[in-house]
Amino acid sequence: MSPPRVHDDPPPEVRIDQLTGLRTILAPARAERPIEFVNEREEARSEDCPFCEGREDRTPQETWAERPGGGDADGPGWKVRAVPNLYPAVAGEPDPAATDTADEPGESGISAADDPLRAAARGSEPDLFRPVPATGRHEVIIHSPKHRPSLGELDDGELAAAVSAWRTRMREFSERAAYVQLIVNEGHEAGASLEHSHAQLYALDFVPAAIARERERFTAYSERTQGGDLLGAIGAEEVRRAERLVAIDDDAMLICPWASRSPFELRVLPRDPAPRFEEEDAGVGMLRRALDALAARFDGVPQFNLWVVTAPRGAGHFSWHLDLAPRIGIRAGFEMSTGVELNIYPPEKAATELREALG
Repeated sequence: MSPPRVHDDPPPEVRIDQLTGLRTILAPARAERPIEFVNEREEARSEDCPFCEGREDRTPQETWAERPGGGDADGPGWKVRAVPNLYPAVAGEPDPAATDTADEPGESGISAADDPLRAAARGSEPDLFRPVPATGRHEVIIHSPKHRPSLGELDDGELAAAVSAWRTRMREFSERAAYVQLIVNEGHEAGASLEHSHAQLYALDFVPAAIARERERFTAYSERTQGGDLLGAIGAEEVRRAERLVAIDDDAMLICPWASRSPFELRVLPRDPAPRFEEEDAGVGMLRRALDALAARFDGVPQFNLWVVTAPRGAGHFSWHLDLAPRIGIRAGFEMSTGVELNIYPPEKAATELREALG
């Protein structure tokens, strides 16, 4: 039996994400396994696409559209268009009177107000199988009347219009919902069911645990530093170190996060931290740089998931950021069973390659 191969890669290490407190294991030696980063995109097929201009009758009635020349709803002439999701994950109007039932991680592990274990804590018999209605709104924001399979294929004007539409629709619900989540799934592996580039917006009656966790950490950092901003401190240190910095301009910066959960994960941070993405205008140019860097590195933008993290309703300390995770790694049993991500591609290496790709 031959002796095990000795690698020159650094030993595995655990990194903790500053914003969430969640752990990632960086294991560069695992990249030696026989696996390749694959960029598979399907050929664009517009013949049957219900999101293309002229087929407005094949979607639910629009809730909003940008129509520079005017014109009737549910007809041609739009630049960006929002419609209810035909298969909503949540349904009905978000309840503005709903308590901010954030999934607050406590010492007991009992979180949201509707958690059945809270009854046990009060001495009552818990109903461990009690459901609650999944209320809220679920919209689709169609990025272009043209058949653009990827966000990366939008021109600068189309991308700016799409991000502006995200902000417009988020503002529509930000005072009525406990939390507003904006996501983009592109490619089959990322969960997209249609290839025409679009975003999904969820107006929720609760604050998801991951967001509640960030809110707590922003608050704790502010208290311990007499008013410091956690994201501002991270951004300043990333600029100083420059190891994971991909690009920077007057409004925002692009980094590969310190505890990146997957290869080539990217994060857009505002230069001037602010709570709500929907109330700002920074970040479009840096999102363009992110898409261009990925396209140059992988000969086309790979399949990806994108999401905006914005302040929950009533949050005192928070700052928005935009995360983009290419689907070029594999999430397997260890990650699913522990909640600890295992990344084989150090963010410092990814950032170097993306800077070089941008030229």
